[in-house]
Amino acid sequence: MSSSPAILPVTNQQAATQSQPPINSHAFRTFLSRLSSSLRESLSQRRPWLELVDRSSFARPDSLTDSFSRIRKNLAYFKVNYSAIVSLVLAFSLLSHPFSLLVLLSLLGSWMFLYLFRSSDQPLVLFGRTFSDRETLLALVLTTIVVVFMTSVGSLLTSAFTIGIAIVCLHGAFRVPDDLFLDDQEPANAGLLSFIGNSAAASVVAARV
Repeated sequence: MSSSPAILPVTNQQAATQSQPPINSHAFRTFLSRLSSSLRESLSQRRPWLELVDRSSFARPDSLTDSFSRIRKNLAYFKVNYSAIVSLVLAFSLLSHPFSLLVLLSLLGSWMFLYLFRSSDQPLVLFGRTFSDRETLLALVLTTIVVVFMTSVGSLLTSAFTIGIAIVCLHGAFRVPDDLFLDDQEPANAGLLSFIGNSAAASVVAARV
């Protein structure tokens, strides 16, 4: 009586691939952690808002040179507050245009989950076709260009940033900076939005390792 042949275990490569997370969770958690810590550190350098709007410190500048000098000093002192003002103007503009906000969130999500935080061993497969990292990056760049420069989203962002910067420059030109004391040991690039570049760069490196 012949014995039945031994059954060899078969690995379902497709199932194993699907069981892996579509994004690099470690890189994503690292990004969120760096984002949170950098945001807290930046907000700790915020100046008191009452000091920003102190009416006794406002006066008309004597000349255009005096205006530029005041703006430069106030930017160095109130940089976190000014960044918050520009961000609030941008947020208000986007909230008043829900479609543009939805488009930008979709674009941001595409960058995060299709390229920045996608696991390096997880190829992007759409409609039965596998896309390389270079093709994915090219498609995202082209999509971003179309969204920003060829739709109303770009004009909305430009208008919001222009209004925010105008408010900052107007305040900086009329706010007398004589009573401001700058901390020489404070990093020059510290600010509310300075964490974006460092956090994103570190997370992309972690995602591609």
